[in-house]
Amino acid sequence: MKLSKKDKLYNWHPYTQHKTAAEFPAIVKGKDALLWDENGKEYIDAIASWWVNPFGHSNEVIANAIYKQLTTLEHVLFGGFTHNKAVELSEKVLSILPANQKKVFYSDNGSTAVEIAIKAALQFFYNKEEKRTKIIAFEDAFHGDTFGAMAASGISFFTEAFQGSLLEVIRIPVPTEDNEEEVLSKLESLLQSGQFAAFIFEPLVLGAAGMVMYNASALDKLIAICKKNHVFAIADEVMTGFGKTGKNFACDYLTQQPDMMCLSKALTGGTIPMAITTFTQEIFDGFYSDDVNKALFHGHTFTANPTGCAAALASIELLESDKIQQNITQVHQQHLVFQEKIKAHPKVKTTRVSGVIFALEVKTDSQESYYGNLRNKLYNFFIEKGIILRPVGNIIYILPPYIISNAQLQKVYQTIEEALEIV
Repeated sequence: MKLSKKDKLYNWHPYTQHKTAAEFPAIVKGKDALLWDENGKEYIDAIASWWVNPFGHSNEVIANAIYKQLTTLEHVLFGGFTHNKAVELSEKVLSILPANQKKVFYSDNGSTAVEIAIKAALQFFYNKEEKRTKIIAFEDAFHGDTFGAMAASGISFFTEAFQGSLLEVIRIPVPTEDNEEEVLSKLESLLQSGQFAAFIFEPLVLGAAGMVMYNASALDKLIAICKKNHVFAIADEVMTGFGKTGKNFACDYLTQQPDMMCLSKALTGGTIPMAITTFTQEIFDGFYSDDVNKALFHGHTFTANPTGCAAALASIELLESDKIQQNITQVHQQHLVFQEKIKAHPKVKTTRVSGVIFALEVKTDSQESYYGNLRNKLYNFFIEKGIILRPVGNIIYILPPYIISNAQLQKVYQTIEEALEIV
């Protein structure tokens, strides 16, 4: 029996209605920007497997670091112990993050990184006997699928079954040239109540909303309002972190800096699940007490897994290399060239580029749902052509591995042009 048929017998996949889903391609091998299925069909991974593989599949630098660590110390509990790789990685991460980040808390995926930040914000004020039980987030944001992260997410069909069970979150629009003053005014007004612990945001690019982009100056103003009202700013860089926007972190474009940062996805180069939440010294000090009940009681079995730390250190070393930095610039420049070519297409409504991220909005007669007919038609077309792209409604986006070749990227562009003809 083929692997794809066995999969359908046993596995429950994410974001999938299995009654209507077809058999999935069974991937058996990957190298650089390519994947191969059990039938030998080749695919260009144009979204870096959900944004986690910036250095490509089967990367030997990361694989060697993992092997070396596995034969030295594969895992040790982080509750009551430490190890050299966690210390090295924390030191390295803090050296490339904004200077106000001082403490590192480890977990295992983007949702839990966000969960920890939200819990820390709420408990910080609880420890001070100050009641702040609400947070602020952007409309249409996506921060993950655990309960706190889900509450902060604004994409309704992901969360509507749980509405009565979620933390109270007030949403503000993403700032644009047309509404910036209105958004700033709304945030200022909301914070007057003194009920809010934090404002969480995806800096500069809202990924799951369809790569919605906004400018750094507007975010600087929003963070400044939060600081004035002692409301913590949480930057969810799970998607944008580690080079996606052209700089190491989207927050590197800001003059104001967040109080907490959430990192995952590309942290280990797509090899081992790992996440990091970082904090200012002020937040850490809010838990530093003779009273054990004021500690942050949160943990994961694989917290600061040494093998994951080794993978992350190798991944950051690759990110900082001249070759990868040149590749990021080259992908960005090619996106800009393609944008100039495609933006006047009669079926294209808008285009946008940030770093290695390209997004294109297809003109439609009606509002397209996240997993609507148009999206499914486009997705199936791309898969048939050997290109892995996952449109969001009527938004087609590219977020490739940094090591993708020029020929491969040109094939992705060409296939998008062909797809516009079937719309």
